Parts: sequence; structure tokens; C-alpha cells
Amino acid sequence: MPFDHTAVRAQFPALRSGTAFFDGPGGSQTPQAVAEAVASTLTSAISNRGVVTSSERRAADVVDGARRALGDLLGVEPGDVVLGRSMTALTMDLARTLARAQGWGPGDEVVVSSLDHDANIRPWVLAAEAAGATVRWAEADPSTGELPVEAVTAVLSTRTRLVAVTGASNLLGTRPDVPAIADAAHEAGALVHLDAVHLAAHARVDREALGVDLVSCSPYKFFGPHLGVLAARPGLLGQWRPDKLVPSSDAVPERFELGTLPYELLAGTTAAVDVIAGWGEGASRPERLTSAFAAVEEHEDALRERTEEGLRGIEGLTLWSRAARRTPTLLFTLEGVEPSAVHRHLAGLGVNAPASHFYAWELSHRLGLGPAGGVRVGMAPYTSTDDVDRLLAGVTEVASTR
Repeated sequence: MPFDHTAVRAQFPALRSGTAFFDGPGGSQTPQAVAEAVASTLTSAISNRGVVTSSERRAADVVDGARRALGDLLGVEPGDVVLGRSMTALTMDLARTLARAQGWGPGDEVVVSSLDHDANIRPWVLAAEAAGATVRWAEADPSTGELPVEAVTAVLSTRTRLVAVTGASNLLGTRPDVPAIADAAHEAGALVHLDAVHLAAHARVDREALGVDLVSCSPYKFFGPHLGVLAARPGLLGQWRPDKLVPSSDAVPERFELGTLPYELLAGTTAAVDVIAGWGEGASRPERLTSAFAAVEEHEDALRERTEEGLRGIEGLTLWSRAARRTPTLLFTLEGVEPSAVHRHLAGLGVNAPASHFYAWELSHRLGLGPAGGVRVGMAPYTSTDDVDRLLAGVTEVASTR
């Protein structure tokens, strides 16, 4: 299905400001349909979930609808979708729960990757340290930005309890070979937790196809509201008992959800999934999502190639995104210019391209960029060639004043 870029852009009111948004990896812009779903839910007759009144049933329908939409998005059953405040909060809770459920202790091992956002590193490190387990590091190659499968297999053992890996680096865009990593981890007897926060905005995430046990994401990266999602393979969540209030439900997935859910944000999340599905073709929502993401990838890859070609021609610029397979996410630095100064200059031109380590703390330091990081350029379905040309002109302007 051809990607109707003009129609897609028309769905995002923020684009009327004239700003070129390359900051999608930190949070995408919001379609009108998502904002309307949030507002209409807030102003509807709605109560806490129940089965007696119409307002109670409306709340229940909103939650069920969000679970179904996210299940379609991630390739899981609705009953295996956990909703929470953020991916970070859900992962912190999951790490503590899993360490207790599996009885982590001295001699047990947890594998984390230096390619990852700290939200898929620190929760596991802290849980392992508290239990006396050992943390093993799968190291990304700083020269290529790749995380080779061999870097993971080299640190696996029969005592590995969990492997935490990203579907795509939020700093460089690198997309590791997740199915191969998952196969190796399972052969060692370990579970696999996938951070799909960055990947889910750019490619179809199917838990079963990727071979992982657990997958997390954040709807605000793919045009939805600010909250977090954890999805699991069938039967897994029922094996674990997280900390919870005594009167709260012990059913799965509710036992993992603390407090009343934000119904309006869940309605917005369903709308976001439906917006993406509306860009594709097919008889079912999963089919339309697959079709839509194929079109999105083609559009974004073309923009990425155009941007890379332009950036490589700028004297003194280092492009750190070098992996063979990656999302449309680029990190660069300019010799003699602080990344924050580039960020400010571009902002003055109506081009949003922020500078930081973006919580990829370990990777930024292994690249030698430290806490300053670099300037990150993230393409999205609403990004245009004009946006790219404005970005390149702005970076060229900064470079010429060094």
C-alpha cells in the first residue's frame, strides 16, 4: 500500500506550527484522533470499573479495548498485557518480582547490554545486586554500533536467569538480531525481556516472531499518551506474585497493576494503535498494522538515507549511527561545538533535534561521548523531505561558524 504522507501529516495538529520535529525518539507528536479519544473519555459518564452501572461498564470497556489494541500491536493475547505508569516503573517492578519468583541468589547470573537505555539495565542490575546474583555485560562494538549475537552468547551460562536486550537503540537506532539472541538465551534456560520502546514506533513488533518472553513499550513513542506497557507470552504472568495491596485483584494481569488505571490515556492508546492501522490494508487490525509498518519503514528509510548523505558531507561532523540495520535514528557530533549548542541553534530555526545521552548512559560513555552525548535526529512517519533539508541547512550553518 502506498504511504500517503500528506494524509498522515494532516492528522497531526502540532505540525501546523511549522516546526520540523526530529525529537520523536523522546516522544512523538499526537494525532487529532488520539487527543479526541482522551478528551471524550474524560468528559463521558465514567466511573471505576464495574458491571452494575453504565459508567462502570464504560470504564471496563475502555480497559478491555486498550488491552485488545496493544495485544494486536505486540502479538500477544489481551490478558497478557499489563498497563502501568511508565515502562521504567513496570520494569522496576518486574525485576523485583522475577528475582523473588526465580529465587535469584549467589551463582545466578543476569545479562544486560551496553547498547540499552538504562531502563532496561538498571532495574535488572539493582535486582541482581539485592539478591547477590552476578551481572554479565554483553558489550556493543563502539566502532560499528552493533551488538553482535556473539557478544551475548559469550556471557551466557547454565546459571543465566534472564537476558535483557533492546529491540532498537534509542541513541544510535541499532537493531540487534533479537530472534537469534532469544534462541541462544532460551537454549541456556534463560528468559528474555525485550525493550521495544524505540522499535515499536518504527517497525512491527511481534512477540512470538521475535522469540522473546516479555516485551515492554511506551505508547507516547508511537503517537499515544504517556504510560507504559508490559506484555508476556501465555501463562508466564500467572507464575509470579508481585507486591500488591491486599484488597486488589489477584487476577492476571490486574495483579501487576497498582491503583486505578488512567482510563482516558488508555482510550488514547487504543486510538493511537488504530491511527497506525489506518495507514495499512488488511481484513484484521494485525494485518493492517503489518501493512502500515512496512509502508512506514520504506518512507522513513528513504528519509534516513537522505539525511545521512547530507550529514556526511559536512566537514567536522562525526556520524555515530553506523549499524547495518537500524531505525531512522541518527546521532552526530560536530568537532569543536558542544552538542547542546547545536541543539539551541537548530531550535532557533524551528528544527527540534535535541542533544543528550538520552539515558543510554552506558553506550554514550563507551562511545567516548560521556554525559554530553550527541545530537540525535529521529525521523517519524510525519517527517518530510523539507524537514530534512531544513535540518541539513541548519547543521551546515553551525559547522560554518566553527
